[in-house]
Amino acid sequence: MSTPTSFTFQQIGVVHSCYRQKFGIPRQPGLIEAANGRIELLAPFNRMDVLDGLEGFSHIWVHFIFHQCMQENWKAKIRPPRLGGKTKVGVFASRATHRPNPLGLSVVKLGAIYQEEGRVYIDIIGADLLDQTPVVDIKPYLPYADALPDAKGGFAPLPVEVKPVRFTPQAEQQCHSYLKHTGRDLQSLASQVIGQDPRPSYLWGTTGRIHGNQLWDANVKWVAYDEYFEVTEIELGESHEPAKNA
Repeated sequence: MSTPTSFTFQQIGVVHSCYRQKFGIPRQPGLIEAANGRIELLAPFNRMDVLDGLEGFSHIWVHFIFHQCMQENWKAKIRPPRLGGKTKVGVFASRATHRPNPLGLSVVKLGAIYQEEGRVYIDIIGADLLDQTPVVDIKPYLPYADALPDAKGGFAPLPVEVKPVRFTPQAEQQCHSYLKHTGRDLQSLASQVIGQDPRPSYLWGTTGRIHGNQLWDANVKWVAYDEYFEVTEIELGESHEPAKNA
């Protein structure tokens, strides 16, 4: 019988993302097109030559650490949201964040690759990554090998149903003001995030309760109804600077 071996990984980069808290992050990558961010490479990897040739690919695999789950114990069985939070499956039959090793894997659309003030960045689109997530590897996505049209989706064969999201006049005006000041399309991002219904499964079916999603430096307040969700107010932090990518 083989003996388990411990490994040490070196962080190569850090994610700068619109998601400032775990609540609201989509459960899979690519679901929120408005979720733009970037990976900043860290020394000694913060050099453009390590990325030579990557610009020819449309998507990349990002290997990362679930850094906010490292202090929590893993469980052999978990309740996936796609099963209503009632049925348990094995941890290795899920993409749960609480794992024996806190390793994550996401495929994201590749944007610009550039150097800015001595720092090297990779723009990413459609990421499901928390701000400040440590990155341990990047690999190009290969359509002929990584996309398998005959693959089965198990208990999650189809994407979740997206509900319509409405904005009160006040919230809509606040989004317009935020866009003008920062260049960030908060309304599109909030619509896509909330439309996926980020609530834990035990709250599905409840209505009238106020929820909040922290997107960039804005706290988006919204209420769930049977047929739609409504954004009621946008609370801004003490300062929100004009944005570039994340």
